[in-house]
Amino acid sequence: MIKFSEEKLKEVQAIMARYPEGKQKSALIPVLHIAQEEFGGWLQIPVMDYVAELLSIKPIEVYEVATFYTMFNLKPVGKYVLEVCQTGPCMLNGSDEIIDYIKEKLNIQAGETTADGLFTLKPAECLGACGYAPMMQLGKTYSEFLTKEKVDSIIDELRAAAKN
Repeated sequence: MIKFSEEKLKEVQAIMARYPEGKQKSALIPVLHIAQEEFGGWLQIPVMDYVAELLSIKPIEVYEVATFYTMFNLKPVGKYVLEVCQTGPCMLNGSDEIIDYIKEKLNIQAGETTADGLFTLKPAECLGACGYAPMMQLGKTYSEFLTKEKVDSIIDELRAAAKN
């Protein structure tokens, strides 16, 4: 059965308490972030149904939000999700070449995860760092002015960290 840990449930309840009765849906995005973190890095249908139940909303209302925002994963992802911006400014500065390089280096396509479960390549829409193009988001960290050498360094560091 899907259920938040006691610690996470308290966190969810604190978020829900920020909103007036009948407006629990306002807590949906932060609660989905907690659910994604708690349940393996992605949002399975039973997890989204559980969130809907907690917030007293319809499951479709959760699905609409989870499928709209690229920050939510609807299938399993690797330990590290490499989100490379592919919109105008980044593309003009070589993001397509960076994406192609990552595909070749990791032997995966966009949206796929490496066989070892470490990396998922996820092309992203604007990440709001146009002045630093091309760029990539890795969790809460931005890697800017990407080059093939920077990508190599990032991947090597992440592989080393995964071994520890």
